[in-house]
Amino acid sequence: MESTMMDIPLTVTSIMRYGTTAFAGKEVVTCTGDAPPRRRTYAALGERTARLANALRSLGVDGDQRVGTFMWNNAEHLEAYYAIPSMGAVLHTLNIRLSPDQVGYIATHAGDHAVIVDASLVPLFAKVLPLADTVKHVIVSGPADAAAVRSLAESGRAVHLYEELLDDAPASFDWPDLDERSAAAMCYTSGTTGLPKGVVYSHRSMYLHSMGACLGNAFAMSEQDRILPVVPQFHANAWGLAYAALMSGADLVMPDRYMTPAAIVGLIENEKVTVGAGVPTIWQGVLAHLRAVGGDISSLRTLVCGGSALPESVMRAYADEFGLVMTHAWGMTETSPLGSIAHEPAGVTGEAVWEYRTSQGRLFCTIEGRLGGDDGEILPSDGKTAGEIEVRGPWVTGSYYRDSAPEKFHDGWLRTGDVGTLDAAGFVRLTDRAKDVIKSGGEWISSMELENLLMAHPSVAEAAVIGVPDEKWGERPLAAVVLRQDAGPVTPDELRAFLSDRIPRWQLPERWSFIDEVPKTSVGKFKKTTLREQYAAGQLDVIKLAPAPH
Repeated sequence: MESTMMDIPLTVTSIMRYGTTAFAGKEVVTCTGDAPPRRRTYAALGERTARLANALRSLGVDGDQRVGTFMWNNAEHLEAYYAIPSMGAVLHTLNIRLSPDQVGYIATHAGDHAVIVDASLVPLFAKVLPLADTVKHVIVSGPADAAAVRSLAESGRAVHLYEELLDDAPASFDWPDLDERSAAAMCYTSGTTGLPKGVVYSHRSMYLHSMGACLGNAFAMSEQDRILPVVPQFHANAWGLAYAALMSGADLVMPDRYMTPAAIVGLIENEKVTVGAGVPTIWQGVLAHLRAVGGDISSLRTLVCGGSALPESVMRAYADEFGLVMTHAWGMTETSPLGSIAHEPAGVTGEAVWEYRTSQGRLFCTIEGRLGGDDGEILPSDGKTAGEIEVRGPWVTGSYYRDSAPEKFHDGWLRTGDVGTLDAAGFVRLTDRAKDVIKSGGEWISSMELENLLMAHPSVAEAAVIGVPDEKWGERPLAAVVLRQDAGPVTPDELRAFLSDRIPRWQLPERWSFIDEVPKTSVGKFKKTTLREQYAAGQLDVIKLAPAPH
């Protein structure tokens, strides 16, 4: 028996049409630094999206050609988010924080036909262009320096000004009927080892993911909200918030290049932001600013944090000092990225809530999870047994673009590379990345747990823990610590004593190093490969203590 339901494709186009008409008066606000922010209604966004689609069509963009973006979070980037997939092409967000050779490789591997570049990033993109063989057109968005634009033209590529293209383009576009399973966007992983891998999202996966973000068990987005995506638009489609906002009617507040703690607090205060989204380092910086300078963040109902584990001390500080419950989320480029959301179950109160808030949360509706063992066996989801998290679902990638990578998949499930536990109710608690687990004397030590405990010390701003070779135990932990600027002298003995009541004594690090900053990836995650390289090269000033008595 067949259903009687209409078969209407789930597409980005339908989100765009709905958001720019049903919520025509809502707005996207773009920060401009010291000047008043730029404001654009969703109705105007819809018209400019059509103009951009016409402009791209005039440059030969048709079918499923890739159009790259090399931009900040702003209104023009949002226009590209909608115009490119809706016209049947593929949006490809390029990471502005990678090296030119990495961006050049990614743009060439993806086959980008054109790239939209923010004017402020033209000097940086000029270094990329000679390495991006497939790019035929460069479109410069924003007030551009003439000499900088000429430098792009010297590459032999056609260079255009964004606003001039839109001015010359019709204000309506004949949006094609698209297959919901066709490609809508692509993003490359920001892995710290090996070449980046391309993940290609379908219209269907992005539509379902957007609906998921709006649900009450996720971020409960509605037209009452004003969303601040500090997470870059080149990072897993800004966690899908740009699409969920138009679907739900929420306003968008875009930080552009102004992402200092002071600028973020100013945006929250002046624009009455209700939901902010960013990686832990962002919210740690904002917390330090609020403590030092002050600011009004009372409009917020939550701060979403993902990308890496958020220290419990930071979550408790926001709760105790500002009455704000942070929302911990887990996912990756391969999961679009929402995989799980940390809300305590109904009826859980008091201190018991922290067991859930500090976890990675419950696996999201439609996302299935299981635990994989070293030999490919499936381990029990009992909340105690640790293994590699494997997932599958309608917005989880089943392959990589032009890269089979069989080691990343297991019987149709994605191997996430994250190690942790999974319980019967679907709650995930990560203990480490598979490559970061410290194997000492046949036992596992969680570098993530050590880091979170160290960052709870009042004098510690950041801490990263890596495994280093040890003649007796195979590997032992080395703690690289960044002290707060206002901290007095702190010794390794003091920090180890702080840890001693919180973990088994055999897990206490003997090796310590005080550093100015933890190396980070382009999206703010700790880049432990750099620390390992620095240690191997003797570039870290390491203090070695006697092993703690067991």
